[in-house]
Amino acid sequence: MDVRETPDLIEARRRSGKPYLEFLRVSSMSCGLYELPKGGPDPQRPHSEDEVYYVIRGHAHIRVGSEERAVRPGTIVFVPALMDHRFHDIEEDLALLVFFAPSEGTRAGAASVVK
Repeated sequence: MDVRETPDLIEARRRSGKPYLEFLRVSSMSCGLYELPKGGPDPQRPHSEDEVYYVIRGHAHIRVGSEERAVRPGTIVFVPALMDHRFHDIEEDLALLVFFAPSEGTRAGAASVVK
């Protein structure tokens, strides 16, 4: 078992100075915390793995392909592998749990989350 507390992950991510902190990696999946500041850009590129975002904190919009949706705490977004996607119009600091399947970067030609 591996148990984490969200406040501890947020603090560890802040100490890292990077927007993304991976906190779990097994062969079938990986998980991380991704934070974006109010008004800031989302510099990530499409990934070669399927991913799920869970919004912990903040309000923004996400574009996935040609679809757009507002997100807020509790929103869950599935993004298929290789699909262009980006958070924008970030109205409040955004904190997201990110789940990749399989583990991020394990498929050939994988693009990475901004690290």
